[in-house]
Amino acid sequence: MSTQNNGGAALGVAVVTGASAGIGKEYADRLAKRGYDLILVARRKDRLEALSKELRNKYGVKAEVLVADLGNDTDLKRVGDTIAVNERITLLVNNAGSSALKPSINLPVDVVDNLMDVNAKSVTHLSLAVLPTFIKRNSGTLINIGSVLSFYATPISTSYSAAKAHVMLFTIGLRDELANTGVRVQLVLPASTGTDLWDLSGFGLKNLDPATVMTTEHCVDAALAGLDAGETVTLPSVEDASRWEVFDKARLAMFADSQTGKPASRYGLGG
Repeated sequence: MSTQNNGGAALGVAVVTGASAGIGKEYADRLAKRGYDLILVARRKDRLEALSKELRNKYGVKAEVLVADLGNDTDLKRVGDTIAVNERITLLVNNAGSSALKPSINLPVDVVDNLMDVNAKSVTHLSLAVLPTFIKRNSGTLINIGSVLSFYATPISTSYSAAKAHVMLFTIGLRDELANTGVRVQLVLPASTGTDLWDLSGFGLKNLDPATVMTTEHCVDAALAGLDAGETVTLPSVEDASRWEVFDKARLAMFADSQTGKPASRYGLGG
């Protein structure tokens, strides 16, 4: 990807959701540094406006603010409609997230609904909003931020993990759908990252082993390095990249093995 800074003239516009803090804020900085103009999406207007001013002054790019709660259907539709008709958009980072880390029985249903809406529904809607233009132009980049909890659930992360599992399979499916086009799709699966999401989840960042927590800067820089290297699935903290390959092969093999109309012999049902 080009690192030239030309006010977004060549690179176009990058949309970053959840841009007011954490990983989203870091993506906004790094993409502005590369020369993208920006559309910054989040709930907190004051933080977005401060970030917009900072990036304009620092990199000479345009940085539009779009205040929205992506867990709200009306706001989600408004954002989707806005980016669907903007043909200058060449990159979308679906980063916005919500978390509540408690056993499922202790989570109110409306909290679970919000987890699903922000973490899964918004990713789906906004991806489908930009993809028609990307496909028509035969270029564009979609980056969806999942989690290592996309493929692992703890006793306090069941609903969050389920929402992130949607992000994983949805993004892999889109990648395969678009494999023969000029549209790039990347799934990013961070592990523990130093953002305020931990405190907002009710768990608290202080309860994590500091040795397991990656900075947002390292997380985003690794993810973008993975994108530059052509990765379609990036695990910023996993040293051995073949771990994903083994996991993916096992997933595909299990699906292939399931394609028979006969019960498995261990059930003793005969032919």
